[in-house]
Amino acid sequence: MDAEKLPRRSGLERTRTNDPERTKAELIEVAMAEFAANGLTGARVDAIAERTRTSKRMIYYYFGSKEGLYLAVLEKAYGEVRALEAELDLAGLDPESALRALIDRTFENDDAHGDFIRLVAIENIHRAEHIVDVPAIRQINERVTGMLGAILERGRAAGLFRADLDPIDVHLMISAFCFFRVSNQHTFGAIFDVNLSEPTRRARHKGMIADAVLGALRIR
Repeated sequence: MDAEKLPRRSGLERTRTNDPERTKAELIEVAMAEFAANGLTGARVDAIAERTRTSKRMIYYYFGSKEGLYLAVLEKAYGEVRALEAELDLAGLDPESALRALIDRTFENDDAHGDFIRLVAIENIHRAEHIVDVPAIRQINERVTGMLGAILERGRAAGLFRADLDPIDVHLMISAFCFFRVSNQHTFGAIFDVNLSEPTRRARHKGMIADAVLGALRIR
């Protein structure tokens, strides 16, 4: 066939071929919204392909399957939230101030990342059957327990904190407060006719969470 008659690839197609990492990142970003909105079962690969102006074939080429794309989304979601916590410089703060700073960041992260909250809820519906296939997620989450462990150790050395709680216990307590107010905001708001995003109430909740956690940790 004459070279002049060969179909030319569009600029978009050339970009995707030449920059696969950018393509994968775009697919994961769009897929995150699709999975968060519709769950693993309800999410449509066709919809992701359409929104990214790509093809199902390319999605399967990069991720193997719909489940493979979902796992990549989970890893990305956890990685983004934990990376924001890792930005904190807590070593120069006293233990109580460091813990308040970490709680503040967790509160803000959960509030700003509704898709992350929904994805975690969805994976709990599936009893974490997919997340166990991504060892990196466990490693990513070890960052926050490591940060908490260092804060607790300094607090104990200063005679401030109890010695019978480990970092996972404290992480669970912080997560329970911060996660619930986002994951259940609609049902809670409808039942009690409150807006959990109202600035005064929101600020009060952030302070209450920090006070509650510190109250549980302090030596009585």
